[in-house]
Amino acid sequence: MSRHLAAVLERLQQQAGVLVSVVQAQGSVPRDVGAWMAVFADQVINTVGGGRLEQDAIAAARAMLAADPAPPQTLRFALGPSLGQCCGGVVHLQLESICAADRAALPSRLRHSGPSVALFGGGHVGHALVRVLGELPFEVQWIDSREAIFPNDIPLNVRCEQSDPVQSAVAHVPAQARVLVMSFSHAEDLDIVAACLLRQRAQADLRCIGLIGSKTKWATFRARLQARGFGDAELAQVTSPIGVPGVVGKAPEVIAVAVAAQLLQLGG
Repeated sequence: MSRHLAAVLERLQQQAGVLVSVVQAQGSVPRDVGAWMAVFADQVINTVGGGRLEQDAIAAARAMLAADPAPPQTLRFALGPSLGQCCGGVVHLQLESICAADRAALPSRLRHSGPSVALFGGGHVGHALVRVLGELPFEVQWIDSREAIFPNDIPLNVRCEQSDPVQSAVAHVPAQARVLVMSFSHAEDLDIVAACLLRQRAQADLRCIGLIGSKTKWATFRARLQARGFGDAELAQVTSPIGVPGVVGKAPEVIAVAVAAQLLQLGG
């Protein structure tokens, strides 16, 4: 699960708090509907946008804590001169008391939701990318052919799947998934990309196909895929190397950030 949610669940074992959620937003606002923070007597976890908006929301939440028990309330904030913020939008925040009894229900309430990502590969970059995507609005299907490759601590928005042969999992990824290929084996990578292209040929329902590696690797793959009968238009659906241009560095964490940024650029 996300580090913010894990911190909230741990803190609720010791004391009650107030959950502050963005339930309505119009115009230019710092966070969208679904953003949240948890306010405790001496700690704030996560954010609804910062600035005076958040400062006033924290004060209201702590007033609720002092008045325990307190009923839920919804507050309206116009982000104009009165708050010292020039966004110009309007935010409605819901404040509700939470305690240890709510720990079981909170993960499903606060879990990420968003576009599907099918990540093939449980290597160093795969692990780094899952850590990044665990804090972002994606639903991740993490696939590898090897057993016992996945860590015990998995973000709430990540589902692990062992598949052998690994390319057979391509048939089961959600429609409009963003597919990322970075297995431990170039042979597996090639088979996964080929399976994706066959699915595109039949259904044309994958949002993108990204392959990790160098331009030389893609040139080799391109020739081998052409030998399997794929044409130029089909091969143009593969992005390789992956990651936003201009990010320099080969460390797994650097690659993960560049790839996550590219996924965000695709939008919903």
